[in-house]
Amino acid sequence: MPLRIKLPANERIIVNGAVIENAGDATTIVLHNRADVLRRKEVMSEADASTPARRVYYALQCAYMFDDERPRYAEHARQFLHQYRDAAPSAAEIAGKIEAMIDQDKLYNALRATQELIDHEAERLGSIGAAPASSAAAPEGSGQ
Repeated sequence: MPLRIKLPANERIIVNGAVIENAGDATTIVLHNRADVLRRKEVMSEADASTPARRVYYALQCAYMFDDERPRYAEHARQFLHQYRDAAPSAAEIAGKIEAMIDQDKLYNALRATQELIDHEAERLGSIGAAPASSAAAPEGSGQ
């Protein structure tokens, strides 16, 4: 089944690591084969990967988008995930779910599930009166 993506004017998406920008009027793109797609609201910049949970997200994002570097980035994501779980044992269930998705090569699902880890981190930081290191909104991972 083809994937239809509505792309407003000047909007960008990433398809298999390539940044595609609509330079004209709003349009719809139809992908007829499997492709790794992230919309702008799902993309995190390296600069925004400033907390442990966000580093997990960024490493997974890279694993998802760059097929030739997938094993290396997936391993980075696992390492960051283990570090987070060691520092915050209350995240063990969330981390286990994410790691299972990585093991099953369901990287987009793992990426979306990492939002729960980012939320967990924000709650923990809030409970001790610390603000998250980045005020940028976390990707919301809607729609695929």
